[in-house]
Amino acid sequence: MEFGICFDTHIDKWELVRYAEELGYERAWVPDSQMIWSDCYAVMALAAQATKRIKIGTGVAIPGTRLAPVTAHSIASINQIAPGRTFLGIGTGHTAMRVMGQHPMRIKDFHEYLRIVRTLLNGDAVDYTYGGRTREIQFLHQDLHYLNLEQPIPIYVAANGPKACEIVGEFGDGWITAVGSPAEVNAQRAMIDAGARKAGRKLPNPFVTTALIGGCVLRPGEKLTDDRVIDETGSFVSAVLHFAYEIWKDMGKQDALIPPYFANVWDQYLARVEDMSLPEQARFRQIHEGHCTFLQPGERKFMTPEAIKGTCLVGTPEEIVHQLNDLERIGIHGISLLPPAEFQRKVFRDFSEMVMPLMR
Repeated sequence: MEFGICFDTHIDKWELVRYAEELGYERAWVPDSQMIWSDCYAVMALAAQATKRIKIGTGVAIPGTRLAPVTAHSIASINQIAPGRTFLGIGTGHTAMRVMGQHPMRIKDFHEYLRIVRTLLNGDAVDYTYGGRTREIQFLHQDLHYLNLEQPIPIYVAANGPKACEIVGEFGDGWITAVGSPAEVNAQRAMIDAGARKAGRKLPNPFVTTALIGGCVLRPGEKLTDDRVIDETGSFVSAVLHFAYEIWKDMGKQDALIPPYFANVWDQYLARVEDMSLPEQARFRQIHEGHCTFLQPGERKFMTPEAIKGTCLVGTPEEIVHQLNDLERIGIHGISLLPPAEFQRKVFRDFSEMVMPLMR
């Protein structure tokens, strides 16, 4: 099991990556979300210069907010600072797009975006269309090392739906997921394999598989209803709640789309959304306030034991090890811990001191 960190992308928090390296973490995922956090590439540049071992990359890059050549250029610039330690995590864009009142990128456009980025990062020329005009482009001056294309930059694709999973198989060196049931994960892996076969490629070995997740290590006698547990998991649980609401709304408000661990608070959450002060077309700003940064006080009541268990690694060290072994059995070999801003160092330290030694 590979242990990684994720955090709210704050320009002053590059030091968290160095701290994680000292704690023994292997990877740092830096999110790309323009309307709520600092610029991910600026944070990665500072972290890359201050570290020696830990892998650093986007967690995840958002194609809808940057041209494909710009994303390739930016991650290759980080690879010049941290050669061979850089990776590109990328997805269609949930929060970054929704906090602008927009939808994630369409799958067809995402496919084209990844084709361009992958080819450019290979150092090759590629047809690129902008404003209806198609021209062949390629990075110039490669021998002058403004960018590092010599050490490969792996691409890890975030995906859950069938078409997105096929794209993972076509372009990905790894897969980022929000973990579902074993049956769901097995079905997604089958779609990834099918996408690779369709593209005529073989998935790399190792094929990196990572779950973005919240976590809290319990002390003897602690319960999931305790304030400390809610403090350390709440911002992640609420972000999953917001995501579930957006999917439910976009897909026709089907009850089958309500995650079972939110079923007992769903109606209350819908009432909260309806009672928000902004009009419906602007309500996304209130829905996503605090995203993976802090728990909105009014949403604390939705942080039930069922919701925490359904979205986070939580329990005694031994119980968490059991949960991690379960993830490994279904093919997930890495985690990216995303605690709320106020409790990041503590959660990272707890897992480093109490869980990671049991997995070695």
